[in-house]
Formats: sequence, structure tokens, C-alpha cells
Amino acid sequence: MDEIYLALIMSLQLLASIVLALPVAWDREREGPSMGLRTFPLVSLGSCAYVLIGLSLVSPDEHEMLIRIMQGLMAGIGFVGGGAILKNSDHVRGTASAASIWVTGALGAAVGFQLWALAIALSVINFSVIVVMSRIKQKLD
Repeated sequence: MDEIYLALIMSLQLLASIVLALPVAWDREREGPSMGLRTFPLVSLGSCAYVLIGLSLVSPDEHEMLIRIMQGLMAGIGFVGGGAILKNSDHVRGTASAASIWVTGALGAAVGFQLWALAIALSVINFSVIVVMSRIKQKLD
């Protein structure tokens, strides 16, 4: 029974990581074809999954091992985000999407660690910054 309960909790966490990534994913999908409704939820899902796997393999007291998992996630997600940045001769695009990918990875990790307030805050703040700052940027341009 405990295994079924644990599997259910983990499944709900994985689903929550996807749902919390959707606001920014939706906005980025509207803005351009590079990253959007598939990429952001998958980054969050993957981050959550790696944290859950790590927590299943090591004791919560083994902070060094959990820190290594976080380091690997940060580096890997940075690589994915780097793929969103496009540079033409005098113009760079995609930096907001790249930064949001990184935040989305942190969101997924927060869900994996059951840091619900942090995960929700990351979702709301990331979406708010993207929407509000995009409008400000348009007015400045």
C-alpha cells in the first residue's frame, strides 16, 4: 500500500510540475515558434523527475548528493536554454525564453522537493515578469 501511495504522490508531483509551467509555456508559444507548450512543461517535468529519482536513491540527510543533482540540473537546463538564443549580425533574440527555461527548471525541482510555495511563486513571478516586461519593452521600443 505504501508503494502505491508513494507512486500516486510522485505522479501528482510530476503533473503539478507540468501545470505550473503552462502559463509561461503558453506565453512563449504565442511569441514565437522556438520554445513553448512542449519545451517548458518538459523541462519542469524532467527537473521534477530527476529530483524525485535522487530523493529515492539517497537519504535526505545526504545534502552533498542532493546538491550534485541540483548542479547537474542547473548545467543541463542552461544548455537547453542556450539553444533558445539566436544571434544575427546585430541582434540577439531568445534571452527571455532562455532565462524562463532556467526558472522553469527550478520550478520543477521545487515541486520535486515539495517546496510548493516556492514552485507556485516561481510560476507566478516568471509569468508576470515575461508579460509585464514584454509590454514595457514594447512601449520603450
